[in-house]
Amino acid sequence: MSLISVGTMAFDAIETPFGKTDRIIGGSATYVAYAASHFVQPVKQISIVGNDFPESEMEDLRSRGVHLDGVDVRTDKKSFFWSGKYHNDMNSRDTLVTDLNVLADFDPHIPDGYQGAEFLMLGNIMPTLQLNVIQELKQRPKLIVLDTMNFWMNTAMNDLKIVLRYVDLLLVNDEEARQLSGEYSLVKAAKAILQMGPKYLIIKKGEHGALLFHGDQVFNSAALPLEEVYDPTGAGDTFAGGFIGYLAKTGDISFENMKRAIIVGSAMASFCVEKFGPTRLKEINQADIENRIRQFKELVNFDIELA
Repeated sequence: MSLISVGTMAFDAIETPFGKTDRIIGGSATYVAYAASHFVQPVKQISIVGNDFPESEMEDLRSRGVHLDGVDVRTDKKSFFWSGKYHNDMNSRDTLVTDLNVLADFDPHIPDGYQGAEFLMLGNIMPTLQLNVIQELKQRPKLIVLDTMNFWMNTAMNDLKIVLRYVDLLLVNDEEARQLSGEYSLVKAAKAILQMGPKYLIIKKGEHGALLFHGDQVFNSAALPLEEVYDPTGAGDTFAGGFIGYLAKTGDISFENMKRAIIVGSAMASFCVEKFGPTRLKEINQADIENRIRQFKELVNFDIELA
């Protein structure tokens, strides 16, 4: 099984209550690739970078089975750059700087060698670009997953609703689900969103876990309590990479297997927040991942007898 990942490869400058970093590798597609490559290879990357994106990072990705034929390298501009500062609760943040740079020219296309991939992860980019990628596919994948955010709901809601008709699964957080649906209850929000096109919906709730919806089926996953969270940047993208990477590894897109994939995605996200950027995703191995998944299993596994 192979996976196409579309999104940003960028630089971030991050400040949290635990410290700060002036310039570190980031971007949605970067996090997805590092997470997914632990489960499936190749990961076929589609993105854009500038003349400042380090070749050492490209080589690291290649060594993990990430194909970069779909990464447009612009030698006349710099890479996308974002800077943000997190509040003490680590759930809210202020954006300090957003330099689009090459991202303003991003026009993703699918190389011939990428055609026929069974899984497609559409990272958080402009909805019209997400739709263009889908329409370039000669063969529909087994599963198309789309991530989006409130910015696109504020600026491109009509385009977003169009692309939702073409995808199988939507990933949003609880605030975004409420904005997209106009419903405060997440159950009502899910019903409204599923009527827009996706067959499946995942609502991420940060430290409170995630919800999976499909028809009348609902699965509620807990999050692993962590003593320290150093940097939540990229946790959602890492969740997405672990989720779709596991599905691609198993080739099973049933509701039951998606429940397992949510646990895998949550485990990967719990690693991501332990250090700045994708550092921990580069350090961990299969044994680390299996141990973390066992911790999730123990968190929710219990026996009960009703008198």
